[in-house]
Amino acid sequence: MSEVIDAIIKIELEWFMNVRTIYPSRCQEHPKVFELMRRSSYELWSEETLKKYLEHITNAVSSGRNLMTERYARMDRMIPPLNLNPLIDKIVDVETNWAEETFREYPHIFRNDSLLGFKIYLKCELETYSDEVLELYYRDLEKARNESRNLVQEKYLNLFKKLGYKSLEEVNDSAKEKSKFY
Repeated sequence: MSEVIDAIIKIELEWFMNVRTIYPSRCQEHPKVFELMRRSSYELWSEETLKKYLEHITNAVSSGRNLMTERYARMDRMIPPLNLNPLIDKIVDVETNWAEETFREYPHIFRNDSLLGFKIYLKCELETYSDEVLELYYRDLEKARNESRNLVQEKYLNLFKKLGYKSLEEVNDSAKEKSKFY
């Protein structure tokens, strides 16, 4: 599965570094952060979903598309919706609920205004997915919900572990201490 994730990230990072937006992303100045964030998410996807997504983005490359450019163009409202599949709104609802829970539980990690940006980015990203990828990804989310898991929380835990923390509580406590000085 690691090879599939590596291949996905290689394509996405190349696309990402070539995106030109109204407001440049700070992640473009720090490609390793982009890589860590994407890997932290993809490690939670099923192998079937990852393979289908790799197939989807490989096809996009072959047809000369940069899905990151399309995603950011949607975020900047420069182009109309790319995909109107009703699963997009269902996925956004599930992940937004998880994000609300996570942001509430760890208030010193996430800013109060983070949720709106989270929803916008997620919706625009999902619009770049094929219907097949959306179906598989939604199935992954439903499986996680049935297991009482919160994949947003798990994604951030993955990320912060890669940065040397042991838990989200540790990150939250560290952020709380730092905020006392500002």
